Amino acid sequence: MKNKGLNTICTHIGEVEDKQFKGAISPLYMSTSYAFEDVEAKRYPRYFNTPNQEALCRKIAALEHTEAALIFGSGMAAISTALMSFLKSGDHIVLQQTLYGGTYNLITEEFHKYGIEYSFTDGWAVENFQAKIQKNTKVIYIETPSNPLLTITDLDAIGKLSKEHGLVSMIDNTFASPVNQNPIDFGIDVVIHSATKYMGGHSDILAGAVASSEEHISRIFALAKNFGGSLSDYTVWLLERSMKTMGIRVKAQNDNAQKMAEYLEAHSDIAAVYYPGLTSHAEHELAKAQMNGFGGMLSFELTKNLNASQFQKALQLIKPSMSLAGVESTMLSPTLTSHALMSADERERQGIRDGLIRFSVGIEESEDLIADIEQALQKVRSSAMVSTK
Repeated sequence: MKNKGLNTICTHIGEVEDKQFKGAISPLYMSTSYAFEDVEAKRYPRYFNTPNQEALCRKIAALEHTEAALIFGSGMAAISTALMSFLKSGDHIVLQQTLYGGTYNLITEEFHKYGIEYSFTDGWAVENFQAKIQKNTKVIYIETPSNPLLTITDLDAIGKLSKEHGLVSMIDNTFASPVNQNPIDFGIDVVIHSATKYMGGHSDILAGAVASSEEHISRIFALAKNFGGSLSDYTVWLLERSMKTMGIRVKAQNDNAQKMAEYLEAHSDIAAVYYPGLTSHAEHELAKAQMNGFGGMLSFELTKNLNASQFQKALQLIKPSMSLAGVESTMLSPTLTSHALMSADERERQGIRDGLIRFSVGIEESEDLIADIEQALQKVRSSAMVSTK
């Protein structure tokens, strides 16, 4: 099925054919034990090659325009395995300043145990990465749009910089999803996802994914089978089912997020909005050049007199909830969740202030989301007025 459209790939690529009963969906193969004699491949769940695992990997590879892919038990399993596949004691990695908190914790808490050196950039322009490259640098790692401030990094520039220095470039593409961004097309080598998010899309699946060339995936697999971060076939089946609607879901979330960002930016109770779809965003033109859509994620800050925690507690439709990218809209405070393990000084350095709210926009009617935000703002405004009397 070459040159098929997004929704066709989501729906049909990576299906397991039901040869026995001709069912319309993939059958589920739950076995953890397969024949080893007179077979083309010795299948074993930890080897990422059960029928459902292999099929789903084909779907992810097709969506990310890569030769191959692997699926994992979580986004962090995908991130850690991919990184450790290309790094050893004495090596050095350059990482973007603004990253998912879990990735930051992995680097700062674990890498010294393995003798791996690292440097965080002072920004997300290509010059910031160039300045941190050393003789022993092996990998450049980026995240765009970033979590939680939605900064945009130039994919083409990072791809060229990496090739110029013989480095492997990696990206966490979770916030964009394959619907909105395909980094391989810009020269990035390895694409990583928390498949828990937009690929799963219903807040009920924990999974990770890595997509790349056959050569790179073979290298990652060699470590992955020893780390044991494989995914159960039932979850694989659920994830394949969920990805059938990913294109439709994400595009609806894109549209809603744009409306929410414009509404919030014009609101007197909002001090700042971070969304690459806004013309006021510093990297708006770059986002237009490398993204197919601006995504369903944004973040914002209330004016100083309004309490972010009280605001979230006052919401009735939007859920104050961990994680992101489900069909339901959610909000959270990064300082209390995704970036809680960072020091206050490091969060401040990255611009993640205590009042920052991350907004994962779902597929509800935008008018209903606006009404919920308005009633919550009214409550915290009233509370603020009482406290100042």
